Amino acid sequence: MLQSSTLLFLKQLAKNNNKPWFDANRKKYDEAKKDFENFIQALIEQFGKKDPSVAALTAKSCLFRINRDIRFSRDKTPYKKNFAASINKGGKKSVLAGYYFHLEPGNSFIGGGIWMPMPAETQKIRQEIDYCYDEFKKIIHSKKFSGIYAGLDREDEIRLTNVPKGYTKDNPAAEFLKLKSWVAMSSLTDTALTSKDLLKQSVEAFSAIQPLIDFLNRAVGEENG
Repeated sequence: MLQSSTLLFLKQLAKNNNKPWFDANRKKYDEAKKDFENFIQALIEQFGKKDPSVAALTAKSCLFRINRDIRFSRDKTPYKKNFAASINKGGKKSVLAGYYFHLEPGNSFIGGGIWMPMPAETQKIRQEIDYCYDEFKKIIHSKKFSGIYAGLDREDEIRLTNVPKGYTKDNPAAEFLKLKSWVAMSSLTDTALTSKDLLKQSVEAFSAIQPLIDFLNRAVGEENG
């Protein structure tokens, strides 16, 4: 479970997203960050028993920085309103698929997949889905997966309008071949975040998406990690 003080800090940061406030509350930030880091470490250790490929990771290597890159953004607020971790056997900057935990009061979620891979990896994933569609379908339609996830995300920003070149419109996997990212996420309520069952719930969520992660990494080629 996470401490309610961690959620409170993020709520306050969202209302006071400026350097003077942050500097004045750095102790609260350090405590909140440590709380999140401890939870992610516990999650890695527990889930690592099911997926040994991530067992050796440290939470510190999986956490994203709180500072925003504002160089090319109209939004010049200096800090993110969330804590997030990418638990990926190849590291958070790897081309491989992995698991993700996003902590943001009112907008927290857990899941995984692969986000906007490069063209070479995208082509490999589409080919694997095309060749092994029955297997892919079983994964995303399984009771374990669909019991937690509503399916793969299909927002317009991560989906082509037409079937990619090399595939026909009537391809059974057409809707999944159009995707540019293959991710699934499940929302977490603020109440769940501070519940003693959070670790168990998170391990179950990662376990449900593990077959999809394995499928995607097989497609990409794990030697890239």
